[in-house]
Amino acid sequence: MYFNYDNLVFRYEPFPIGLAKPLMEPDLYREFLDNYPPQEHFKYLAKLGHKYSLSEHFDPKAFKAYLRSNPLWHDFNRWIKSRDFVRGVLKALSEHSLDIGLNPDMSVLQQFRKRLTHSGRLNCSAARLISRFEFSMLPADGGNIMPHTDSPSKVITLVVSMVDEGEWDPAFGGGTDLNQAKDVRKNFNQTNEQGRFEDMDVIDTFEFTPNQAVIFVRTFNSWHSVRPMTGNGSPAMRKTLTINIEAFA
Repeated sequence: MYFNYDNLVFRYEPFPIGLAKPLMEPDLYREFLDNYPPQEHFKYLAKLGHKYSLSEHFDPKAFKAYLRSNPLWHDFNRWIKSRDFVRGVLKALSEHSLDIGLNPDMSVLQQFRKRLTHSGRLNCSAARLISRFEFSMLPADGGNIMPHTDSPSKVITLVVSMVDEGEWDPAFGGGTDLNQAKDVRKNFNQTNEQGRFEDMDVIDTFEFTPNQAVIFVRTFNSWHSVRPMTGNGSPAMRKTLTINIEAFA
């Protein structure tokens, strides 16, 4: 409904990560940019790096209040939480040889029945999928996200840029870095232990540009980050939507 994956291109090593650009029709993208929340609605999250967030996870009351005040984002949130959205992402991935092995139509009742017929055990295909998004802003002056692989419940992440043409100076940085641990023993990070920039080699960077989505599959070694940005004294913000699809057994 909102996103177009026709131009999605993937790389597969060391984990699957790709870029869809353009992601939205220009007029629709403009509407989202014009309705992006102002900074006073956001909560500062130092423990994740240097970022601001407005989400149902960290501040559900503020997040829901903003959605109620804005029909555009209210409808977008309903779509993100729909099975149609999840089906669309899984279909796009499967067309690039990425079969996640998950059923987007698994309900709580079906999940319960699977448990009853499998002695309380569930395989991956019987996991229930939940999707949600957050508004995220990183200051051009030092904003960053520390290296991590994402929590084990996450399956797929989309990082959608929310900046206008010419609004962001590429010299500031802000790209999504694909990392590999310098110490091979640290490549395996199933529990999502936070890493340090100095312990990572950057093997690719997806530049932060308008109307795009960086899409990746969470794995044991899906190390990614945003290095500290260099816009000293700049009021600019790296604005995104971070969309997660999670699996719960």
